[in-house]
Amino acid sequence: QVQLVESGGGLVQPGGSLTLSCRASGSIASLNDMRWYRQAPGKQRELVAAITSGGSTNYADSVKGRFTISRDNDKSTVYLQMNSLKPEDTFVYYCNANIRAYRFARASDYWGQGTQVTVSS
Repeated sequence: QVQLVESGGGLVQPGGSLTLSCRASGSIASLNDMRWYRQAPGKQRELVAAITSGGSTNYADSVKGRFTISRDNDKSTVYLQMNSLKPEDTFVYYCNANIRAYRFARASDYWGQGTQVTVSS
């Protein structure tokens, strides 16, 4: 069984920084693209940043220049460094990863449980 466990959310003042982490565990044969999404209550989940297994990245326009996605393949972990945070960055942040588990022929998308980020003075 594959699991994604997130950590690092919390309350931060405008202009501050936070780093989110998401570690994949279980019977992982291959760890492919990893992504961060965010969602407000009653709204659609939106893609924030993505990173391929080779390290190529892309970002939503709203976070370019402020957020950095990275990964440590040895630790099966993806990070989201968030700088210059704004009140409009207040969301629940979700980790997503495309993973092929052992004994499965195809990869599937897995989700973390979500972590709240609140930017407020």
